[in-house]
Amino acid sequence: MGGEAAADNHGKKAHAMAKADIVDTAVNAGSFNTLVAAVKAAGLVETLKSDGPFTVFAPTDAAFAKLPDGTLQSLLMPENRDQLVKILTYHVVPGAVYSKDLLGKTLEAGTAAGEALAIDATGSGVKVQGANVVTADVATSNGVIHVIDTVLLPQ
Repeated sequence: MGGEAAADNHGKKAHAMAKADIVDTAVNAGSFNTLVAAVKAAGLVETLKSDGPFTVFAPTDAAFAKLPDGTLQSLLMPENRDQLVKILTYHVVPGAVYSKDLLGKTLEAGTAAGEALAIDATGSGVKVQGANVVTADVATSNGVIHVIDTVLLPQ
């Protein structure tokens, strides 16, 4: 009987986690502090908490750390908000796109920034504009997150 209760509690916890939206999921993960700060600075929190669905290619804190010195600090300045919004929305594709939809394909996906991302899922992993997807299919209440190892910069 104890096993049933534990299984039931685990099921409830998993169900509760799936209810978190993209922003709350990123906050709770703990490895997207820079992304969350940038989303807040860009004024995109409410958008990414809305119904969606959205697909977000989410760079980790380590991905932001690979940017040239001073780049992030500059982007977070209020006078550079438009540029920050363009970079962040370049990581967002309208609709929920899961890895099973991509496997074996190369394609372009339109982003919320209005530019396309090149996606290549023909090799051993998935690459998005050259960045590696390190964790795929993190389900949220309003879409899906794919964790990437590089910040994507629009052309």
